[in-house]
Amino acid sequence: MFQRPDQAAYQHIQDKLIEAAKEKLSGTALSVSEIAFLPGFEHSQSFSRLFKLKTNFTPIEYRGTLN
Repeated sequence: MFQRPDQAAYQHIQDKLIEAAKEKLSGTALSVSEIAFLPGFEHSQSFSRLFKLKTNFTPIEYRGTLN
């Protein structure tokens, strides 16, 4: 299935954002809210929803898998 170019770009941006969030979750003690606000999310719930959609884990669950 082909995506429109703008949709593909949007997906790419989301993927990069999630990769950066994974790095912050694994390498810092920042809270999920602090990590969510870095790329401009106004509400950490929106960030958590996107993270779960892309990884099948909430940010807290993901951080828990690292220990």
